[in-house]
Amino acid sequence: MPVPRSEPTEHQLLRDTVREKIHDAIMDGTLEPGERLNDDELIAWLGVSRTPIREALSQLARAGLIEMAPNRYTRVTTPNPAEVIESLQTLGVLFGGVVRLAVPRLEGPAKKGVLSAIDALVRDMEAHDVVSVNRDSLALFTRYVEECGNPSLVRVCKDTMDGLVYRLRLPQLDTLVDWDRMIEDFRSLRTATEAGDAIEAELATEAIHQLPHR
Repeated sequence: MPVPRSEPTEHQLLRDTVREKIHDAIMDGTLEPGERLNDDELIAWLGVSRTPIREALSQLARAGLIEMAPNRYTRVTTPNPAEVIESLQTLGVLFGGVVRLAVPRLEGPAKKGVLSAIDALVRDMEAHDVVSVNRDSLALFTRYVEECGNPSLVRVCKDTMDGLVYRLRLPQLDTLVDWDRMIEDFRSLRTATEAGDAIEAELATEAIHQLPHR
């Protein structure tokens, strides 16, 4: 039967705006890991009622940026060193497919932008600038996501990747993985991307994210 079309309600739009503001505050460090989120303080900050705030927090919890325990706490997720490999591998499963789809589509300015982003990231890694590595790696793979041409995969990535990347925000990240090997894998990703070799680019992406090949 015909399905009636419905426009987003004002309440839905308000919830989405609240989610974006809290999301951005977490990702830029305004809200710090482990910081408790009090409803009354959020209401005063955002100027909205409790309902859209709670709905937005629930969505951010599903994305992995918020931890919630009923009647106990709502707080910003604190990255855990024990979850680094798990988070990397999950990103690798997503980004491997994204890169395989995106590389054949890259051309002109988009391709130059990706290659320049990899170069910047390698420089960050060589300097052991972990803060910049976290920022620039998310920016790099966001470029691939935007070029992959698969709207469903784009939605899945946008719903999950920020929370997973956030779990890698550890000052000692360069001691928790084989940093030198990862630098070489990024160089392999650059070579494959420049050559338009989707399979090798996918394999390099999976290697970066600690996925076994054998």
